[in-house]
Formats: sequence, structure tokens, C-alpha cells
Amino acid sequence: MPNIHPAGAVLRPSEIKPRERGGGARTVPLVTRRIGSTSLINGITAFEGGASIPIHTHNCEESVMVLEGHAIATLDGVEHHLGPQETTWIAANVPHNFRNASATEPMKIFWTYASVDATRTIVATGDTRTIDAEHDAK
Repeated sequence: MPNIHPAGAVLRPSEIKPRERGGGARTVPLVTRRIGSTSLINGITAFEGGASIPIHTHNCEESVMVLEGHAIATLDGVEHHLGPQETTWIAANVPHNFRNASATEPMKIFWTYASVDATRTIVATGDTRTIDAEHDAK
């Protein structure tokens, strides 16, 4: 459990149980409404070799930084190759996804949504869920 104070919290990813995302991806939710955030959420998602997340949209802005490995980010149909510390900004409702560029090496991203009420809509199915529900982080 994070060390929470009225003014903030200290979060240690190594002490937070990852949430399985399926397809070789798992997420460690960090800043969420569970710890008191009222305006943003963030976390880390680790991808096994070859893993990806389906094309989706969000109801708010998102920023993603590659922490480790190499990613291919598809933003509105255009592929971008990203390495460590390279960062994206994605406007609300823009179709996108991230996948591990390597078939064997791990890749990690740090993501931030501009709203605690962020949702993800999978383009192929139209299925919409809150990010909180995906990560069981309320």
C-alpha cells in the first residue's frame, strides 16, 4: 500500500501487484483516484516480446513515455518508432496503440491520462470501459 498523506503519496511500483491486460501486457496503476487524485491518472505497462494493445481511443488526452525497450506507436494510422525517454501526446478520440517492437526483449511505457474519468474504447468492438475498471484501481 502506498504511503499516502493529505498532500500526496509515495508510490513504489515494485510493491504494487500488476494487473494482467492479456496478450503479454501487464499494468501497474500508480496515481489513481484510489490514492486521492482528482484530475489525472498514470501507471506503467510492461509488454513481453511481441505484445501489443489493440487500437483504441480515450475520452481525454494521453501522454506515453517509453521507459525501456523499443515501441511502435500507431497514432491515427501513422506508425512511429520510439526508444527510451521518447514521449507521445495523443489528443482525445484519436485511434492509437502501442506494441513492443521486439519479438524477444521486454518493453515498458509510462502513461498519463488527463482525467480520472478516462475511458478506453476498443475500435474493433466499440467496447468502452473506464481505465479504473480495467485496472480495478478504484
